[in-house]
Amino acid sequence: MPSHVLSLLVEDKPGLLTRVAGLFARRGFNIESLAVGVTEVPGLSRITVVVDVDELPLEQVTKQLNKLINVIKIVELDMSSSVQREHMLVKVRADNANRSSVLEVVSLFRASVVDYAPDALVIEVTGDHGKVDALLRALEPFGIKELAQSGLLAIGRGGKSITERVLRN
Repeated sequence: MPSHVLSLLVEDKPGLLTRVAGLFARRGFNIESLAVGVTEVPGLSRITVVVDVDELPLEQVTKQLNKLINVIKIVELDMSSSVQREHMLVKVRADNANRSSVLEVVSLFRASVVDYAPDALVIEVTGDHGKVDALLRALEPFGIKELAQSGLLAIGRGGKSITERVLRN
């Protein structure tokens, strides 16, 4: 099944995220990635959802999402018309013997070290899924101790905004 990235503009109300996730769960769709945050408009949030589902069931869920009173707008974002990024923190074993090799990998991927300990480094990376995944594979031989990864963040390319119509009203 193909992956779909949906960007939802919603009112910032308690319980809305549960209702949105529930619509996917009731259909048996697994949410691969979910990120929620504020927008440039006070009182509105953006939910970015990544799901693996065929077109027709996705269309049905989208119609049901549009019926939710606090959902203002839904846009499907494809790779060519949007900027998509992930954020990851990874703690890697790094002692005196291998620290320089770990730092070389960090530099190669334009990542950064955000915490140092005598036996480990915490590395931060931001990029598309391919870059984040490649860094993870490159660090695996050193020993990954811990990992935290955000949901996908995505925004449309160009001058148009998902909030334009809302700002005019």
